[in-house]
Amino acid sequence: MYENLKTQNIDNIADFIDLRSDTVTKPDAQLREVMAAADVGDDVYGDDPNVNALQQEMADKLGKEAGLFLPSSTQSNLVAMLTHNARGDEILVGRKYHIFKYEAGGAAVLGGLTYDPLPVQEDGGLNPDDIHAAIKPDDTHFPNSKTLVLENTNSGQAISMERTKAAIDAGRAHNLNVHLDGARMFNACVKLGVDATTMADPFDSINICLSKGLGAPVGAVLVGSNDFIKQAQRWRKMLGGGMRQAGIIAAAGRFALHNYVDDLAEDHRRTKALADALNETGRYDVTYQDNQTNMLFVHFDKERAKKLGAHMRDHKIIVSAGTESRIVLHRNIDDNQLDQIISAFKSFNG
Repeated sequence: MYENLKTQNIDNIADFIDLRSDTVTKPDAQLREVMAAADVGDDVYGDDPNVNALQQEMADKLGKEAGLFLPSSTQSNLVAMLTHNARGDEILVGRKYHIFKYEAGGAAVLGGLTYDPLPVQEDGGLNPDDIHAAIKPDDTHFPNSKTLVLENTNSGQAISMERTKAAIDAGRAHNLNVHLDGARMFNACVKLGVDATTMADPFDSINICLSKGLGAPVGAVLVGSNDFIKQAQRWRKMLGGGMRQAGIIAAAGRFALHNYVDDLAEDHRRTKALADALNETGRYDVTYQDNQTNMLFVHFDKERAKKLGAHMRDHKIIVSAGTESRIVLHRNIDDNQLDQIISAFKSFNG
């Protein structure tokens, strides 16, 4: 997924349409005004009004008691794992999930935790039978199975509440903590027509990223009970995540939370339109399932992938031109740019 993501020899990247990720979004003039006008204080002392408001507003929206603002989703997930577990405990997690595959093994390296990666099903969820089978016996030879991590969305797929609840019930049967890496949870809410409180309700903790589909420049919020967040705050400090006048970026997160969630439906619409257009050519191997949100995947051999990258750059478009090219639509792409993207794909003959 992360093949060839770094740009090479592109000096004027602002002139390009960027399809690598929804993390590439840039704040518009309105969001910059909000940031410039933000009231600030020292958040390590708990004095930043925008950070305090963002934390509580996110907690309220997800039906939890408290929230904690962190620099990134990676740190948010790590703090959650350190809070839920003790050294030597085990995390059950999908093999393709971000917390296991794309966060540098942080929970193992920094927390002394172990992972048991489980198969991810075609819809992006976990099979309850796999969860039951992964629980370790109470025996000194084994780690303590302590926390179940789910993800929504996974590879852009919105996982149904039915699938999610079945996995959670399996975890609860063994007294596991249950954490949701909901970096793109609002994409799932919009796609499934489920409000955020309902989706978050069965989880002990949830990570929400502000700098993906929501379009804020920096940050994530971890939510949970008051006691959980109090412990998490200590881990954030230990990991270097305590920020000072962070209200400048928290204000952007607040604005995005209140104004940009409904816009995600437009990203989903454009993603489907692109998938349909690529399939109509008959020349692309496209992965786009019914529960897809703002991502699709196009598969190539290495030589053709390399040619595609060069072709798209010639058309002022950046893609992750690997053997599995992840195409991500986001709030910086409008219908006119979508037409440019479709035209560039159609003109590729490599």
